[in-house]
Amino acid sequence: MIIITGAEGFIGSCLVAALNHAGYNDLVLVDDFGMPIREDNLTGKTYTTKVNRADLGAWIDENHSLIQFIFHIGARTDTTETNNAILKELNLDYSKMLWEKCVAFGLPIVYASSAATYGDGEHGYDDDESKLDLLQPLNLYGHSKNDFDKWAIAQDKKPYFWTGLKFFNVYGPNEYHKGRMASVVLHAFNQIHQTGEVKLFKSHNPNYPDGGQLRDFIYVKDVTDVCLFLMTHRKHSGIYNLGSGKARTFNNLVEAIFSALNKTPNISFIDTPIDIRDKYQYFTEANMAKLKSIGYTTNFTSIEEGVTDYVKNYLIPNTRI
Repeated sequence: MIIITGAEGFIGSCLVAALNHAGYNDLVLVDDFGMPIREDNLTGKTYTTKVNRADLGAWIDENHSLIQFIFHIGARTDTTETNNAILKELNLDYSKMLWEKCVAFGLPIVYASSAATYGDGEHGYDDDESKLDLLQPLNLYGHSKNDFDKWAIAQDKKPYFWTGLKFFNVYGPNEYHKGRMASVVLHAFNQIHQTGEVKLFKSHNPNYPDGGQLRDFIYVKDVTDVCLFLMTHRKHSGIYNLGSGKARTFNNLVEAIFSALNKTPNISFIDTPIDIRDKYQYFTEANMAKLKSIGYTTNFTSIEEGVTDYVKNYLIPNTRI
């Protein structure tokens, strides 16, 4: 059995699809089920059972001998969350519980960290575990992810194989339920459909022109490919970046959407909302050397290729992966 937490969400449901495609059907899906807007993400998927998030610890105690691998993708992912108690419960304490189960029962785990841990990038974007204490995330979500990374590294007892993946800006199918936290691709596609134009945030940093803010955008299919590689690799535990390794501008991203729709780009700019303006990352770019050094050789999808696939095969027909 393979456990996937956050299985009804964006990345989790795409991982379920990737596992099914690779022939893995004995899956245990874990989430806080009951949200109709997310249910379609599991349509057509093959799995053995569902377990409510709150019941997983007890379920592992009873079924640990059947478990082959754990993907801990579930988390509170709202970067504007201000309730630190929720983030501590879901992103820190819950992850600690799973880690300790893996230690107790000899189970391997891959868990989701985040590029939000890097803050404004003052200390770079190298997945160097010795720098974790230097990082200053710009929001409570980033702090919760960095706090768990630091806790994991400090443990004397670790799972025999474990990996934390610092996801950069992931986009792709099955994110329809994410609202404000959905990728720029989904928001831009909807704007083009409704108004024929895209409104991007202005730059409030003199070093970057409007639309010239740079992010490392990674297609969700690349994310799931790396997860499957780590499941079969099971060597070289540690924390790894997971981005494309190439920063691109928001203008580049939106132009790729217009191109996929065979439309002429029409972009305007609005002020960045006050509540996120001082927490805004103007540049992110994953150093991917560490993952490549352990044998991952697959090329990452360019935004032109990824956006075209997403738009034409999922957004236009309104389908899921």
